[in-house]
Amino acid sequence: MTAKQKVLDPAMRGEIERFFAEEIPFNRYLGLRLVSLERGVATLLLPFKPELVGDPMRPALHGGVIAAALDTAVGGAAVFSELGVGDRVSTVDIRVDYLRPGRLEDLYAEATIKRVGNRMGVTAIRAFHESDPEQSVAEAMAVYNIRRVQDR
Repeated sequence: MTAKQKVLDPAMRGEIERFFAEEIPFNRYLGLRLVSLERGVATLLLPFKPELVGDPMRPALHGGVIAAALDTAVGGAAVFSELGVGDRVSTVDIRVDYLRPGRLEDLYAEATIKRVGNRMGVTAIRAFHESDPEQSVAEAMAVYNIRRVQDR
């Protein structure tokens, strides 16, 4: 893929960002927001809130919140960057490997598309903290069903 092909159409980028921020109540509740979006790659930010702690003794972020950020980075952004306006995706399978406890700080999730076909997409995702971006908190592989407008 050339650099020109990697650049996402500005209208499509705006539609994805708007949909992500305004149309998904769960994203608003968690405060999830896109910080980077190019064709096939998306990074989102999950701002830390005390309500997201899952283990107060350690303390650490809740694993379910980490998984939600990983899933949302893919379904909400990376896969959409390869689709047309109006196309939809839904999670078929996601496997999350928790590598270390999530610290009580902002968490980033970066998704990279491995393959997108007519009906399925496969992505790799990693979660990390800005304070140590080389150390993954969790990694995941996900499979998504794609429903294109022309299929309806």
